[in-house]
Amino acid sequence: MAHSLSARKRVRQNAKRRVINRARKSQVKTQIKRFEDALSTAEPQAAEQQYRLLARKLDKTAATSTMHKKTAARKKSRLAKKLNAIKAKHA
Repeated sequence: MAHSLSARKRVRQNAKRRVINRARKSQVKTQIKRFEDALSTAEPQAAEQQYRLLARKLDKTAATSTMHKKTAARKKSRLAKKLNAIKAKHA
């Protein structure tokens, strides 16, 4: 257990941040599931709309350091590759 005042404060802050970070990561995961559902319906327009929302969510998560910027970029890249494959199939 933390003894100094500053250590106790850090424990409180960490608990608060953990809740916020978990919520943000959960939102990203939910958005990824929605995007993959849109991909499975084979509708490029719906998938593209979901991808835009997902990219925005990933950028905001990376900007607040909940997720590393390169992790967010890697996820966006891999999901964009899936989107482009579906678009090419329906072109």
